[in-house]
Amino acid sequence: MPGMYPFCKTAAIAGTSFLMLYLFSGTAQRSEARPLSCGAGVYATVRAPATKQASSVEIRCDLTLAPTDVITKRLIFSGARPSGTTLDCKGATLDGSRGTINFGKPTVLIRSTKGRSGEWSVPSGITVRNCVIKGALRLQGLGTNGQAKEVQLSSLTPDHTAHAQASAPSHIALSALTFVADGRVPLYIGPGVTAVHLEKSTFAGKSNGPALYLDAESAGNTISENRFAVESRREQIAIDGSARNVITGNTFDDPAGGGIFLYRNCGEGGTIRHQKPQYNTITGNTFSYSMAFLAKPAIWLNSRNGAQRYCFRDPAHPFGSSVSSLDFAEFNTVTGNRLIGGGASLIRNSEPTNRLEDNSE
Repeated sequence: MPGMYPFCKTAAIAGTSFLMLYLFSGTAQRSEARPLSCGAGVYATVRAPATKQASSVEIRCDLTLAPTDVITKRLIFSGARPSGTTLDCKGATLDGSRGTINFGKPTVLIRSTKGRSGEWSVPSGITVRNCVIKGALRLQGLGTNGQAKEVQLSSLTPDHTAHAQASAPSHIALSALTFVADGRVPLYIGPGVTAVHLEKSTFAGKSNGPALYLDAESAGNTISENRFAVESRREQIAIDGSARNVITGNTFDDPAGGGIFLYRNCGEGGTIRHQKPQYNTITGNTFSYSMAFLAKPAIWLNSRNGAQRYCFRDPAHPFGSSVSSLDFAEFNTVTGNRLIGGGASLIRNSEPTNRLEDNSE
């Protein structure tokens, strides 16, 4: 078979119909070649309205949309095969909002997959840009969150952090996105995910949780030049057992429920949290307040420290949150942040190893 040609195949997986878009080569492995641009057939399939029988599309090629497109199917990148691909919406809307077939599910999902012999196929080098996302984008490794079965089982071993990171998506570029939240956390960076670069994006709408969640064992992510304006009773950014992240140059519009909180969920779901929220850099961000006296902290280091009902529900092991329910938000750098309409009391810290300098009103 000379060259590479796209074709479509319908497959039923666990009772749910997925439209699988495959690219095959007769001469080379797909992962070794530069991703091809999606053909007209793929584009037409993506644009077709979502139905119960065809609600999702697996993307394994470079996909460019038109600014006027409104896509109601979920776009899914599974395993290593889509590595290196780019989704450029050119301003198009990915619509998983209330009232659509896919409401309550991730509008865009980048996930690792587990093979029959137990090995994990991991996506990397994926770019998503210029999209309006009504719903949520999720990056998923061992499981959907810190309480997932595979995450919980892995947490019972001493090398859990390394295993979670090796099994999760990495080097994901998210740029110029507009998130319109409608209940779910609009951007969820799952357990073990590393090297995500989120830039020049806007978070709006309403969330039952934070605007951005960095879950346990994730690390080395960069959050820069974004605007956070989600209506929520919680903080805009949750750093839950996530380390070595850089959060810089972002703006927070009246974050009354909190700005950036660093903590570690001790024992939630029976999962031992191993990594501590350490060596994070929070610099050059702007927090603007209308009534700062009613607001929760802009930056709170060690925001939980064991004050949760599920602490010590994890099994007894000589590591992580099984040993101590404290957050251990240590060795973090908080410098050059502006608190417009607020004051120094909006940065809360009780740990002397954290560096706090030049944060001003």
